[in-house]
Amino acid sequence: MKSFIRRHPFITTAILLVGAFLLSIALGSVFIPPERIFKALLGLEPLQGTLNTILFEIRLPHAVLITLTGAALAASGTAYQGLFRNPLADPYLIGIASGAGLGAVTMMARDWPKDLLGFYSVPAAAFAGALLTVAIVYWIARLGKTVPVTTLILAGVAVSTFATSLSSFLMLQSESELRRAIAWLLGGAALSGWQPVIAMLPYVVIGITALLFSGHQLNVLQTGEEQAQQLGLPVERIKLVLIIAASLAAAAAVAFSGMIGFIGLVIPHSLRLIWGGDHRRLLPLSLLGGAAALLVADVVARTILPPQVVPVGIITALVGVPFFLWLLRRAKAQMYW
Repeated sequence: MKSFIRRHPFITTAILLVGAFLLSIALGSVFIPPERIFKALLGLEPLQGTLNTILFEIRLPHAVLITLTGAALAASGTAYQGLFRNPLADPYLIGIASGAGLGAVTMMARDWPKDLLGFYSVPAAAFAGALLTVAIVYWIARLGKTVPVTTLILAGVAVSTFATSLSSFLMLQSESELRRAIAWLLGGAALSGWQPVIAMLPYVVIGITALLFSGHQLNVLQTGEEQAQQLGLPVERIKLVLIIAASLAAAAAVAFSGMIGFIGLVIPHSLRLIWGGDHRRLLPLSLLGGAAALLVADVVARTILPPQVVPVGIITALVGVPFFLWLLRRAKAQMYW
């Protein structure tokens, strides 16, 4: 089994993703057998009445939303770790989470109508806040025509801290919305139906596609920026493209699913320890692995304390941190960083 896993990384992660996706659709207050799901999706045996509604209008769009979120966070985390050559880098390092949180909390403090505009006001504000924060961090870190990685990280930490403090202040000023804001900050993909999927899809597809074509450039950047420049790589242009692409995908994920930590940190690390650090292979593997991992975490969040739904960000933290520490201790001798 171990040799099969090592020799067939894409088959292994694809099987995990398909299994997790079926599990996510099958489990819930009403169990739907996987064979009936297969037949219904292929149009061979349509489900009737309530089961049809549960499958196509509730669980399927929710599973697709979680799949896109996990893939976006893990692919972005892989790109950030490769770009910054820092194993602690993740999609939230340069202010995406704090900016999105500030945007969402600002919107929650307002009494929006319960129409389509009000429904999308929080994710739209979170998305705008994330992108605006990244733009400010990039502008602050820019020195002439270059953007030193160290300055970028320091600017990200400073702006993130400022945005987090401002979010806390706003939450304290609007106590009636405090619970809703905290639930969003813990991550939960509370939106339902196909509309969030359709709204999120273009940003995630554009961001992930750009990242998938940057594997060779990320490999060259591992030699150091000066060496990469001597090898003919337009370092500053590549850095800008990678930051925009990774931030776009991660910001869309955060805007529609809330803050979900550790997927962008743990998944790239785990896959790198198993299959090595070649980004041409690591990026697509992270996409598949991140989606599978978040689907499993979401199933646990929905079924561990029925009828309550635990925010999935709590599950990823509770499971991700011990697993990451165990993996780090077990395989630290193989770390390539």
